[in-house]
Amino acid sequence: MHGLLQIPVKPSSGWELKPMYDRAFFDTLTYERVAKTIDHSLLKPELTVDEVVAGCRLALQYHVASVCVKPSDVALAGSVLTGTDVKVGTVVGFPHGSSTSATKAFESRQALQDGAEELDMVINIGRMRSNEDDYVYKEIAQVVEVAVGRAIVKVILENAYLTDDEKERACKLAEKAGARFVKTSTGFAPTGATVKDVDLMRSSVSSVIQIKAAHGVRTLDALLEMMQHGVTRIGATATQSILEDFKTRKGVA
Repeated sequence: MHGLLQIPVKPSSGWELKPMYDRAFFDTLTYERVAKTIDHSLLKPELTVDEVVAGCRLALQYHVASVCVKPSDVALAGSVLTGTDVKVGTVVGFPHGSSTSATKAFESRQALQDGAEELDMVINIGRMRSNEDDYVYKEIAQVVEVAVGRAIVKVILENAYLTDDEKERACKLAEKAGARFVKTSTGFAPTGATVKDVDLMRSSVSSVIQIKAAHGVRTLDALLEMMQHGVTRIGATATQSILEDFKTRKGVA
């Protein structure tokens, strides 16, 4: 365990220390690198216009990578963030992935027209589980074709519903279709990102494809652990507390 930062956890037998991430790794990190790992999530259906604007302003205050907003909020987010270092992202076929391929392509075109620079699309989960790999591939490819040269595409697998074989195949289909990221979860399924799934996803694609973890990464420790396993983007709602914790530990303002 030498070199590992540890946090106490309490199992039934008493307190013990659980290693989370390597101290040497933490020492290499800058604020910018950690902040630019975060996509600040503003996807709760009940968010008001004022709450979305406040969330965008928070993202800008902390200089994260992007906000991820509902499709109806893309233009609103752009009114706050256009011309800044925080990108506007949105979702496609969200959260269940059950829209038709044509609808997903239309959603993507509309999002780009409204100013989105990143698209997080949900695969058709039922078709993936039905071994209709060609359907899933063609659907991803349609969205990528719409986005090419204008936005990056992240493909949400919704791992909670897939077997390991299905996760691996879905990752390979996303890469074949030209996506830039594969992503663990929407945040609306029973479970979210796990280290096991992230390791599987990382091993299923080439180094060109990046990994995004979402759902359940609520602390700095969890974020750092995911980063050590190859994650380069995190979907987070606890952005402020995560980054304030990082600044405190680093002793920076």
